[in-house]
Formats: sequence, C-alpha cells, structure tokens
Amino acid sequence: MKKIIIAFVGLLVLNSCAELQQVVNQLPQGTIGNADIAAGLRQALDKGIDLQVQKLTLKDGFYKNSLVKILMPQELQKVEKTLRDIGLGSLADDGIKMLNRAAEDAVKEATPIFVNAVKDITFDDAKNILLGADNAATQYLQNKTTAALYNKFQPVIQNSFAKVGADRIWTNLIERYNKIPLVNDVNPDLTDYVTNEALKGVYTMIAVEEKKIRTKVGARTTDLLKKVFALQD
Repeated sequence: MKKIIIAFVGLLVLNSCAELQQVVNQLPQGTIGNADIAAGLRQALDKGIDLQVQKLTLKDGFYKNSLVKILMPQELQKVEKTLRDIGLGSLADDGIKMLNRAAEDAVKEATPIFVNAVKDITFDDAKNILLGADNAATQYLQNKTTAALYNKFQPVIQNSFAKVGADRIWTNLIERYNKIPLVNDVNPDLTDYVTNEALKGVYTMIAVEEKKIRTKVGARTTDLLKKVFALQD
C-alpha cells in the first residue's frame, strides 16, 4: 500500500511538471523571448529593492517589521530568559534592538551590493521561473547569490555593529550574564548571525514586491513588466 501511495504521488508530480512545461511551450513565440523575460524578472527584483528593501534602511525598518525582525539567536534564548527572570529585561530588549539597528544601518550601506547581484544574475530558464511560485524569481536570486553576498555583506555588518553601538551593548549584556552564578559562559558570533538574518530579510522584502507584481496588474509600472507578467496571468 505504501509503495502504491508513493507511486501515485510521484505520478502527480510528474504530471504537474509536464503541465508546467506544456504551458511554457505554448507561450507566444516571436513576440517575447527568454532574454526579454529575464530582463523583466530582473526589473521586478530591482523594483523590490527600490520599494521594499529601502524600507529596511529606515529606523525600525527591521525592528518594527514582523516579517524580518531579528530576535535573539536560538542559542541565546536561555540568556534572554535568565536576564528577564532576574530583572534585567531592559538589557535584553536593548540587545535585540541593537541587532536590528546594525542590520538597518548595514543594509543602507550595502544596497549597491544587492543591486549589482540582480544586474549580474543570469536566468537559465526564465520562462519556467516566470510561471513558478509567487516568489520564484526571488528564490532563484537567493540560491544564486547568498554565498557571494554573505562574504561582501559580513564586513559591512561588522562595521555597523560598532557604528550604532551594538558592540558596547552586547559586551555589557554578555559580561553581565556571564557573571551570574551557576551559568555557562557564552560568547556568540553575533556578526555571523545578524549577517544571515539581514540577508534573509532582504530576500523576504524583495519577494513581497515580486508577489505584488505577479498578482496586481497595477504594480507593473513599466511596459516591460506589463508585457512579461501578462504571460503568467
């Protein structure tokens, strides 16, 4: 019975893939090519940076955005609970706020990095991405650029930690915690953590705009966006 179910699921997946490919093959030929579709996808991603990622660079752009707010890393949640239990909740709150402040400052400084990543990306199968999920282009960008962007973005985060005073807040927080009797000392790599969380936030906000362009004709503000995304309607 289990084998039958697995075979049935596999058949459904194959049929779905076949249907998608059939739709792709039926796209109008000659009117718009893969290069134009790829250009439209890049334009949608650029629009995500212009309209959504820019919001992250404002004060509270991360901190008051439930989609991307950076919380305590998992390994420090015990630290947060202990501080709150002994009346140092405000110190924990300051620590969380400064993680977000560092991300807000860093994204402001690093926006050209994201713009260049979109400009340089090549879409191997633009038609299938166009007909994919609401965030298919963003997912493709994320898969292709995360490793390279991390290396460029990490030093920006590190500088932002010092610039916004997060390093001082966190040094004080960790020192206060480590002095509590019977606790294990902690020494987290917060630069790595915030770099990864900030990158996820950037991709999340680009995806917000991509979905809007895919689902709302009014969000297609250029002729190319109208032409390309009309194919997936």
